[in-house]
Amino acid sequence: MSATLYLIPCPISDDTAVVDVTPVANQAIIDSLDYFIVENTRSARRFLSKSGYAKAIDEATFVELNEHTTSPTEIARMIEPLKAGRNAGVISEAGVPAVADPGQAVVELCHRSNIRVVPLVGPSSILMAVMASGLSGQSFAFNGYLPIKEPERGKTIKRLESRARGEHQSQLFIEAPYRNVKLLEQMLKTLNPDTRLCIACDITSKSEYIRTQTVAQWRKTTMPDIQKRPTIFIIG
Repeated sequence: MSATLYLIPCPISDDTAVVDVTPVANQAIIDSLDYFIVENTRSARRFLSKSGYAKAIDEATFVELNEHTTSPTEIARMIEPLKAGRNAGVISEAGVPAVADPGQAVVELCHRSNIRVVPLVGPSSILMAVMASGLSGQSFAFNGYLPIKEPERGKTIKRLESRARGEHQSQLFIEAPYRNVKLLEQMLKTLNPDTRLCIACDITSKSEYIRTQTVAQWRKTTMPDIQKRPTIFIIG
């Protein structure tokens, strides 16, 4: 019997209602499932509860896929129910699963095992940042976290700037929220004055802040409060 792995988006921000980002078609699929591969069981249960999940949550099965459960043996064990014909859903802590998210590992294994994978519609902070940036959405790259130590960090910033300017490819990256300000300060010192920089913070939240300016303009602007807030930076 064939089964399907559904990739289930959830809200990016805690102050976003589940109904605002969950299409009716998604909810019908969610209600049909009782096996979930999740980044965090507590947040996944909270999401299901807020979604109005039709089944008893305590009767559903949750297995965690995160930085602590990434061994091939553990991931292989997670898809055994699918091989036996049981559909499953993957839920990240925020946004879409499997993009800059440990869920990618189980998706990869499902493809190798000829298990159908279906992505559901939902909010992606990466795509939403590109949409709102005014920078190239035709060609863009997500680079994850930059190196922490120097000189690698500074060299990476210059390399991404060179690619953005030379290839007209928007370069996206993130930082641990508590290091946001330090990274921004370094970029304003390192980047060329006419390079464009987008700061996209708290996407979909009531405190959302998205703005694109040249580095020269940012240097004259009162810096937004982005410390300890989820932020995507884009060089273009």
